[in-house]
Amino acid sequence: MSNNMDHPTAAGSSAPKRGGLLRRFFKEKSGTSSIEFALLALPFMVVVFASLETFVAFTAEQLLNNATETMARKVRTGEITFGLNVATDMSQEQFRTAFCDEISIMMTCSETEAKNPSKLFIDVRSFADFSQIPAAVPRVGGGDSSDLDTSGFKFAPGGPTTINIVRAYYRWEVITDLVRPYVTNLRPAGTSMPNDYLMVSTAAFRNEAY
Repeated sequence: MSNNMDHPTAAGSSAPKRGGLLRRFFKEKSGTSSIEFALLALPFMVVVFASLETFVAFTAEQLLNNATETMARKVRTGEITFGLNVATDMSQEQFRTAFCDEISIMMTCSETEAKNPSKLFIDVRSFADFSQIPAAVPRVGGGDSSDLDTSGFKFAPGGPTTINIVRAYYRWEVITDLVRPYVTNLRPAGTSMPNDYLMVSTAAFRNEAY
């Protein structure tokens, strides 16, 4: 009798142990946070860096616009002139140096940028009528993301009461791979896909009768 009573007790005691092991297995949470962090960290950081780069690029574009307006105002008021044999005359290199100073907070020009443009390109010209001012961005081959065509760029602002434009172009390098396919619009010669974001700022105006 005693053996018969002990056997169910042993069997009954082993069942709770197996059930408890399964419950502990499914309740175990150690390491879950580390795995979740490892899975989410990379895409999260990519999104963060993409947002930061977009913000920085937008801020730089506003800086380029402000610099264009500042330099255009100086041309309009006669503070900067060209070919008039007066003290305010500037050469193309001097104008580019002054423009670089305006954007130096975020867009530092290289030592050779004033003489040999590599990122900043400036076109300053006068026209007989506002309707003659080109609206499109000049590109090699005319494609939407083709390289910038700088062959027609000049530094030749007119004198008093003339119609002029000051147009600045800047190659902004996009670093984050996630953003690059969506914001780049400039494919330098010899590359298969766009690498840079081309910033464009234009000011069209009539000079004052200074």
